[in-house]
Amino acid sequence: MFLNSLSSAISFVPAAGRLRCRPPAIRAMDAAQPFDMEAQASDLMDRRVRLKIAIIGFGNFGQFLAQTFARQGHTLLAHSRTDHSAAAASLGASFFSDPNDLCEQHPDVVLLSSSILSTATVLRALPIQRLRRNTLFTEVLSVKEFPKNLLLKHLPPYFDILCTHPMFGPESGKDGWDGLPLVYEKVRIGDYGDRAERCKRFLDIFEREGCRMVEMSCAEHDACAAETQFLTHTVGRLLSMLDLKSTQIDTKGYEALLKLVQNTGSDSFELYNGLFMYNKNSTELLERLDMAFDSLKKDLFGKLHDVLRKQLFEDSSEN
Repeated sequence: MFLNSLSSAISFVPAAGRLRCRPPAIRAMDAAQPFDMEAQASDLMDRRVRLKIAIIGFGNFGQFLAQTFARQGHTLLAHSRTDHSAAAASLGASFFSDPNDLCEQHPDVVLLSSSILSTATVLRALPIQRLRRNTLFTEVLSVKEFPKNLLLKHLPPYFDILCTHPMFGPESGKDGWDGLPLVYEKVRIGDYGDRAERCKRFLDIFEREGCRMVEMSCAEHDACAAETQFLTHTVGRLLSMLDLKSTQIDTKGYEALLKLVQNTGSDSFELYNGLFMYNKNSTELLERLDMAFDSLKKDLFGKLHDVLRKQLFEDSSEN
């Protein structure tokens, strides 16, 4: 093999009586092929990991999520009743004013990020017949049983359903999502093809950011959220009505209350109203809060009454 190659590279010139060597032909193109194959394999893997995510409802929270989705390299589509095309363009997302055009892009995931009160209307207006039959539907509402039942009722059985609730927002998650909880329930995920893998890839978005992943039923979530979320918003809104101000002698506890007012005040009343209307546990909690406040007032005024009675009778006995 070596001699054959050498003889092809050397030519004899009899007139000159000496050897003349011509440079061998360069055949090194094949050497780069393994690297090209690795690059192609890497690109294929990236395409498998990346998702095409359609965000329906591209307001503050939808844009907040889109920032992280885009940074991780996912393809983003957006639709909203309000024209957010400029915001979408700044994030590298494609904005569609017509939901028909968006659905014809065949996203892997359709994420509902509308308000609680408008979700039913938004879902019914979505032309789901233009989507692929195995599309994954997910949502990020602050209540869970309501959207779960809505999706199960409205979507045909060949669509997958994943209910999620990022327990943070643009204010609490502005410095990153590390340690913040993401609650989810796999309501209906197909166990064939790549459907389970696609669900995992979507959840991996949050896990990669360091979220504390909490798998929990929608019913259990709503029972917990009535206390952790609705109560927090209620107390914050009550305190905001007192028009509290910072002073020179603020305690740490008082500073925490002012922070609570600030955090809850940044959310709309529509969100707060949705937490009340679409979580059956909120009514009971509000009644318990009302009874607790009445009980506390009775204790305070009861002790005040005892003091006044004691002072009254002591004064009478001295006279």
